[in-house]
Amino acid sequence: MRETFSHAILAFALFTTTYAVNLQAPLYSVYAENSGVGATAVTIGFAAYVAGLMPTLILLGGMSDRIGRRLPVAMALALGVGGTALLVVAPTWPSLVFARFVLGVSTGFATTAGTAYMAELFSQDRTRQATLLVTSATSLGFGGGALATGLSLAQWGPSIMPVSFVALFLVAPILALVVLALPKADNPQRVAMLRLPVFPERTWQYGMALALAWSTTGMTIAVVPLQLHEQGLGAYTGLVIFLAIFVGFLSQPLARRLTSISALRVGLVLVPLGFLTVLVGVWLQEIWLVLAGTAITSSASYGFTYLSSLSEFAIRAPDNRARAAAGLFVYAYVGFSLPTIASGAMADKFGLLTAMSVFASLLVAITIAVGWLGRSTGRTEPTNLTEEPTFRGESATAVKSG
Repeated sequence: MRETFSHAILAFALFTTTYAVNLQAPLYSVYAENSGVGATAVTIGFAAYVAGLMPTLILLGGMSDRIGRRLPVAMALALGVGGTALLVVAPTWPSLVFARFVLGVSTGFATTAGTAYMAELFSQDRTRQATLLVTSATSLGFGGGALATGLSLAQWGPSIMPVSFVALFLVAPILALVVLALPKADNPQRVAMLRLPVFPERTWQYGMALALAWSTTGMTIAVVPLQLHEQGLGAYTGLVIFLAIFVGFLSQPLARRLTSISALRVGLVLVPLGFLTVLVGVWLQEIWLVLAGTAITSSASYGFTYLSSLSEFAIRAPDNRARAAAGLFVYAYVGFSLPTIASGAMADKFGLLTAMSVFASLLVAITIAVGWLGRSTGRTEPTNLTEEPTFRGESATAVKSG
C-alpha cells in the first residue's frame, strides 16, 4: 500500500509540473496585446521554455544523483507556481518570456529526477511499468493544462487568473511538501553534474524524425492558436493543444506492437499528413479539420515517432542511456523551437497563413528527404518496441516535454 501511494504521489507531482507548462497557452494573445507585440514575439516567448529546459537537461542532468531525487521534484513544483504567478502579477510579453524560461527549468528537473525516481521506486523487472506511468502522467499534464485554462475561460469568462491557475496555486505547494516526505529510493553519489549528450551510431534518422514531429507540435501550440484567435475560434485553443499531445499517448499501445523502423515509417507519413490537414482546416476556417489534423500529428509526435526514437537511442547506447536520451532531446527541442520562431517572424511580414504554408512545404520536403536518405538505417536490425531493454550504468527514463 505504501509503495502504491509513493507511485501515485510521484505521478501526480509529474502531472502537476507538466500541467503548469502549457497552462498559459490560451492567453498568449492577451499577453501579446497587452505589450503591443506580434507573432514573432509570441513565438520567442513560447520558445523561451526550451532555453530553460535544454541547459537544465544537459548541464544539470546529474544533480539528482548528487542531492537525491525528491528535492529537485519539489523544486520543479515550486518553479511551476512561481512562473505562473508572475503571469498573474504582470500579464505581459516580457513576463511570458521569463515565465516560460522558468517552466523549462522546472521540466528539466522533473524529467531528470522524477523519472529516475519512479524507476527506482519500482522493482528492477518493472521498468516498463515505471516508464508507462511517467509518460501517462506527463502526457496528461502537458495537454491538460491548456485544456483546463480553455475550459475555465469558456465557463467563467476572460481572466488573467482563471480557475485553472488557482488549482495549481492550491495544489502544488502541498504536493511539494508531500514529495519531500516520500521514502528515499536512491543513494546520492559523488558524480559530475555536467553530463554532455551522447548520439549513438545509426540513429540520425530517428532524431531527425522526432525533430520534424515536434516541430509540428511547436507550431500547433504557438502559431495555430494565433490564427484561430484571428478567425474568432480562440475558444478552441485549449482543446487543440490538448489533442496535440494526448492523442499521442493514446497511440502508444499500438506503436508498441511495431518494430522501431515500422513505427518510424508510420510517423513519417502521419506528421506531414496531419499538418497539411491542419493547414486546410485553417484556410477553410473549419475547426473540425484543425482538430483532426492535430490528432493525426499527435499520434506520431508522441506515439509512433517518439517511442521508436526513444527505443533506438536507448538500445544503441546501453551504458549511457541518460546521456543518449539527452542527445535525442537535442534533436527534438531544436525542432520544437527554431521552426516556430522562424514561422512567427515570417507571419509578422507575410501573415500567419502564409507562414504556415511555407512551413508545411518545408516539412513535406524534409520528411521525404529523411525517409529516402534513411533507407540504410531501415536495413539495420529492427528493434521490437515490446522488448524491454535492461538498464545498466545510468538509471534514467526519458519523458517528453511540451
